[in-house]
Amino acid sequence: MLRILRHGVFGLAVLLGLFSATPPAAAAYPDRPVHWLIGFSPGGPVDIVARIMAQWLSERLGQQFIVENRTGSGGNIAAAAAINAPPDGYTLLFVAPNNAISTSLYKKLSFDFLRDTVPVASIMQLTNMLVVSNAFPPKSVKEFIDYCKANPGKISYASSGNGTSVHMSAELFKVMTKCDMLHVPYRGSAVAFPDIISNKVQLIFDNLPSAMEQVKGGNVRALGVTSPQRWPSVPDVPAIAETVPGFESVGFYGISAPKGTPPEVIEILNKAVGEALKDPKLVAKLAETGGIPKPMTPAEFGKLVADETAKWRKVVEFAGVSVD
Repeated sequence: MLRILRHGVFGLAVLLGLFSATPPAAAAYPDRPVHWLIGFSPGGPVDIVARIMAQWLSERLGQQFIVENRTGSGGNIAAAAAINAPPDGYTLLFVAPNNAISTSLYKKLSFDFLRDTVPVASIMQLTNMLVVSNAFPPKSVKEFIDYCKANPGKISYASSGNGTSVHMSAELFKVMTKCDMLHVPYRGSAVAFPDIISNKVQLIFDNLPSAMEQVKGGNVRALGVTSPQRWPSVPDVPAIAETVPGFESVGFYGISAPKGTPPEVIEILNKAVGEALKDPKLVAKLAETGGIPKPMTPAEFGKLVADETAKWRKVVEFAGVSVD
């Protein structure tokens, strides 16, 4: 009888232990540093926003979120590195329009972005801004178009790399205005600005955060924003659509992870980003970059990326551009 009781007590203890055990994936996450890969150079708009968010997440979740710049190939080097990382939540990818554009622009990618990643969270929405060298004569979008048509092939524009929204905003502008310009890609907009300031390259359709920094510093001149209407944080800068009806290029920033990342981890990260976007101090920092907070569920963000991929595919085909 005593032996039976001992076995019964032992079995009950095991069962209680099973029921009280915490779920393995989510309970301790994160219990070590998280690496957040971005595809562009330090000091650029993606880098600025990533570091603002990474600091907040580090403080809130108790582990360091390390921003790693993996530049090149329009952000595809960073995307490939993230996709090939273990799907455990400790390698994340900063997602922007370049990821949606690259799907159709690049013909020999080693991955399928929509298939090989899972959406985690949306951070914000932003516009691009057309800025030109102070030495460049045109003072408005209309003057720019007229000047371009009078000087075909003599104007060059910078981008933060092939397949970025910075690149494709200019290509869309070229198609809609019949403006003949030469593309000069860089490994991020931050490294392009010295050549724009010196008028070696005349202009860039850059993301608003870094473009505004250069405008405020008096280094370049703003001609227009790529949103369909004037952007709230820069109401004095006209929308390009005021001169070129129908012109629009609005971007997004967010987070994705390798396919197979545990849903519990995605939920923790999405909740944390959602809380961050309610923090007045963080929202104020994003406002300084010109961004508008845009919290979404993982499913909503996944739909946004899919919709943007389809939209930019049409633009790529319309513009007739590709990268092998």
